[in-house]
Amino acid sequence: MHDIRPTPEQLLQQIKQQENALSRGKLKIFFGSSAGVGKTYDMLSSAHQAQAHGLNVLVGIVETHGRSETAALLEGLTSLPLREIEYRGKTLKEFDIDAALAIHPDILLVDELAHSNVSGSRHPKRWHDVEELLKAGITVYTTLNVQHLESLNDVVNQITGVVVQETLPDWFFDQANEVVLVDLPAEELLARLHEGKVYIPSQAKHAIKNFFRKGNLMALRELALRRTADLVDADMQDYRNQSRIAPIWNTADQLLVGISTRDHSERLIRHAARLASSLHSQWYVVHVETPRSIHKLAHSKQQVLQALRLADELGAKTATISAITVAEGLASYAHQFNIGRIIIGQNQTKTYHCGRSLVKLISQQDVNLDLILVNQSKKTSKRPGEHRLPSWDLATLSSIDNRNGYLMAALGCGLVTVSLVALTRWFDLANVVMLYLLVIVFISARFGRAPGILASFLSVLSFDLFFVEPKLSFNVSDVQYLVTFAVMLLVSLIINNLAVGLRFQAQTARQREQQAISMSYLAQSLSAARKNDEIINQATVWLIKHIASQAIVVMPNAESKLTIVSESTVPAEFNWNVTRWVFDHNESAGLATNTLTANPMHYRALSTSNQVLGVLALMPDEVNTFNQPEQQRALDIAVAQITLALERVYYAKVAQTALIKAESERLRGTLLSALSHDIRTPITVLSGLAASLISQTLTIDEQQQLAIDIEQQANVIQRLVINILDYVSLQSGGMKLNKQWVSLEEIVGGNLRHLEHYLKTRQVQIDIPYDIEFIYTDELILSRILNNLLTNAINYTADDCSIAIKATLNPQQQYQITITDTGEGLPEGMEEQIFERFTRGSSESTTTGLGLGLALSRDLVEHLGGTLLANNVQPHGAQFVIVLPWQSLPDQHLLSNNLIPSR
Repeated sequence: MHDIRPTPEQLLQQIKQQENALSRGKLKIFFGSSAGVGKTYDMLSSAHQAQAHGLNVLVGIVETHGRSETAALLEGLTSLPLREIEYRGKTLKEFDIDAALAIHPDILLVDELAHSNVSGSRHPKRWHDVEELLKAGITVYTTLNVQHLESLNDVVNQITGVVVQETLPDWFFDQANEVVLVDLPAEELLARLHEGKVYIPSQAKHAIKNFFRKGNLMALRELALRRTADLVDADMQDYRNQSRIAPIWNTADQLLVGISTRDHSERLIRHAARLASSLHSQWYVVHVETPRSIHKLAHSKQQVLQALRLADELGAKTATISAITVAEGLASYAHQFNIGRIIIGQNQTKTYHCGRSLVKLISQQDVNLDLILVNQSKKTSKRPGEHRLPSWDLATLSSIDNRNGYLMAALGCGLVTVSLVALTRWFDLANVVMLYLLVIVFISARFGRAPGILASFLSVLSFDLFFVEPKLSFNVSDVQYLVTFAVMLLVSLIINNLAVGLRFQAQTARQREQQAISMSYLAQSLSAARKNDEIINQATVWLIKHIASQAIVVMPNAESKLTIVSESTVPAEFNWNVTRWVFDHNESAGLATNTLTANPMHYRALSTSNQVLGVLALMPDEVNTFNQPEQQRALDIAVAQITLALERVYYAKVAQTALIKAESERLRGTLLSALSHDIRTPITVLSGLAASLISQTLTIDEQQQLAIDIEQQANVIQRLVINILDYVSLQSGGMKLNKQWVSLEEIVGGNLRHLEHYLKTRQVQIDIPYDIEFIYTDELILSRILNNLLTNAINYTADDCSIAIKATLNPQQQYQITITDTGEGLPEGMEEQIFERFTRGSSESTTTGLGLGLALSRDLVEHLGGTLLANNVQPHGAQFVIVLPWQSLPDQHLLSNNLIPSR
């Protein structure tokens, strides 16, 4: 019997999947090897069947490609109008996702799942549209060719020589609720091409010569069949797990190879690799650790590690599992992955429990498992020092814990014997036996099999010697006691075996828990790190604690030169040549590898799918421990997590750099565009005015007016240049503050005199109370701010309107300078957006400018430690409020000393 009950985590996952399935629409993909096999035709046929059953079917977008048979199937189905999008001077039609969401049909047809949407659409890819539709609860029928799967992109390129640009991730394909394979032999598809049923004749000839060659079609057809089979196999596994089906369904011809610590494991793996290749099937290689094999020689564990590495290189999925017996472990693993065939080495002299062979033990676990026996090679003579003892004898020689166990077994039996000798008149012999069994249980559970066996024999001998007549003799007066001795010894050994098994399971569970906790800690610490230095520090600390005595991380610097970035001490054994080789070739080297094995350190490449980020060098404490399979697998997981963390930081930097570059290019383009317009206008006017001034027919008054106009246009250019220079200085941090006591009235008056010509007939009302005439700030910066705000008020106010300038102290004891105009006011909802760079208040305004003045004004106010706000006033007009920090006014003689004039 096999325990097929799901774990609590699996139950929670199933519940979440069921909850998501209730609100999510269904995805049905009509999948084919290439264009022309009939995917769209079958999709429309299924849509007609669904509509006949009363479902609301809507055609979102269907590409008929001029095929009359396909177009005929659109009759009788409601089609959604396509959305028109302007792109590069052309009007293109795309799927209208908003209209589909508004109608919310039962079934929506969306052809060509991998299609790239036109720029300006909501999503860049059509499968993104489908994902949103599924989340909205709409069932979607769609089509897809095998060459559009991301994982097969390189394979399709090798086969056809064509790089497919439109792809979708495999995870989206795998989450489909139903995949319908639309298959057509290559000969029939070529016949359809020649008949013009796929493309028009001119296109068909070109397609047949290039993509639609018979070999290409056959290869693509095989890819489609295999990918569909993989999806069906995954669905079957999910169904088996959810339905708790224990029997194996041997549908995929998968192979499981069980290896041991014997020398024939590599031969067994090679034989399995050939068999799996001929069957085109997935195969697994597993080593089962049992209580009997846990204390094997280090050389034996090294053999297992080498065998698992060989299996990895040959394409197998490998694992090291723990079980009470080898047969139980292999059968349980086979049931877990639905594997129907097990390959084991044939050893006629080897027997297991009670003389039964491994074949019989596996058959007892499941008679439906097919067993394949592979003949072993002849036994080689053992190397010197390789004499192997039984596991418990080896433990006696090498384990301090077991030596203590033998001592405790002797002491325990002795204490029980001494305690009970004087109490036999009150204790029945059966109770004496029970106390001895209690000692056996304790010794077996605490110290293992060998001390428990010793306790069993000592208990029987002590019971015979001290409690059975005649005492102090191994002779017995009653023959029935022989049966008692035999039963006592048998029960003791059974208890010992069960206690050892439980101890082994507890140790295995504890080790797995500790490994999971340590891996979880590593993942959490790496996920919290935001810089390479933090990641490397966390990684080296973990590696030194769990894997090696020293850990060194080497990464390329800005000049692409490899440098040590970890803070650990560099050992003398560290080799730069090996490090460079690992970085260049993206392979492991050094200890426990097949490359440059003379180096005592282990080198790993920290590589992603497309580049090598660095090299990890490790100096292990104990070579034998480092070479153990479980240690190597822990290292593999750790290296993968470290690489992912470094890759995350790397791509974050790439994205940030790209964003900064894009923003800089956008600003540069916007600035140049604005400059080309706003400077060209005054320069053109200046040229015309200068040409008019040269004329000899102008009067004195006309010449003066031309000079005034030239001055005005020059001031426009000067104002643009000053704003740009101020903005650059502010962004680069080069603008320094020079705060002092200044007269606000003089600053306002100076700006009004400078803008006097532009004010024309506009009235300016100034309200500056006497007690706040002087403020402590930077005079030049405040003057620039007021100049920009007054210029903005003039630009958006008619000639006969008024502008008000008012200064007060607000309730928070802050300077508040308000500039209010009586123009049309700010556009609704743009009170904050108006302060963005290159933003103009009204698109219909004829006012020139970069749209940089208000943004610069807010930045300058914030540079002074204040804020700048904008709002509309009633009945019409805009108001800009400058709030600056307040400082108490010094004495009058200080103002005089500072050369600030007083009233």
